[in-house]
Amino acid sequence: MDLLSALSLGELALSFSRVPLFPVFDLSYFIVSILYLKYEPGAVELSRRHPVASWLCAMLHCFGSYILADLLLGEPLIDYFSNNSSVLLASAVWYLIFFCPLDLFYKCVSFLPVKLIFVAMKEVVRVRKIAVGIHHAHHHYHHGWFIMIATGWVKGSGVALMSNLEQLLRGVWKPETNEFLHMSFPTKASLYGAILFTLQQTRWLPVSKASLIFIFTMFMVSCKVFLTATHSHNSPFDVLEGYICPVLFGAAWGSDHHHDSHGASHGMGPGAQHSVLPAKSKEELSEGSRKKKTKKAD
Repeated sequence: MDLLSALSLGELALSFSRVPLFPVFDLSYFIVSILYLKYEPGAVELSRRHPVASWLCAMLHCFGSYILADLLLGEPLIDYFSNNSSVLLASAVWYLIFFCPLDLFYKCVSFLPVKLIFVAMKEVVRVRKIAVGIHHAHHHYHHGWFIMIATGWVKGSGVALMSNLEQLLRGVWKPETNEFLHMSFPTKASLYGAILFTLQQTRWLPVSKASLIFIFTMFMVSCKVFLTATHSHNSPFDVLEGYICPVLFGAAWGSDHHHDSHGASHGMGPGAQHSVLPAKSKEELSEGSRKKKTKKAD
């Protein structure tokens, strides 16, 4: 007997897991995804000058997770684009957000109370996609735990893992913004969720899929709505990772190095800091004098 059944919420979880996503929840997913695209620097100018490139970026934001999952499972990358209803709905949202007169549609959907509703509904889609992705991968690889986790992860992370490719379509190249180097909360949560759903799929987690979908969706909705409402970029996992990561992986060299150099600069007095600068200037002068001597010799 799982926890939700003991609390008489099993029927609620089962009904919740059967709620169809199209068109209402998918519409919310497309709206929030393309809103984030419009927030990118230069996205509005790109839509005016290169509307095809802007549309492709919007489709990546909406369907990037399906493309990555198909790539992992060896299926046609454009398979999901055969879903005409979803592509037309996403295209309509893209057009309204970027080209609606007076930006009326954008102003309505970006109004914070309305946006929070769409954000909550997007998380419902995210969790369902993770569960479906793992179920799909399980059909291909019954004992491939890592494949199931990877498929569920990319299904939930969306275009975040393809951010560099999406930037290239906009004519931008920022390799330092790689999502693998700086994971956001949705990317981390999708990874942890993929692990949980994989354990459930392989019967190592004694809970029904409907119950897990309900619990994880409530967690994602609560966290993402709070982070969006407070305009916070922090992750609820930061505190836990702050304790676990140093134990398992040790302290990050970059942070220690930065901390040491930062502390050293604060630890040195003004005289010590000024003493470093003349040393550098002397080295430069000696280097210049050597160059002059070489020129004279030539």
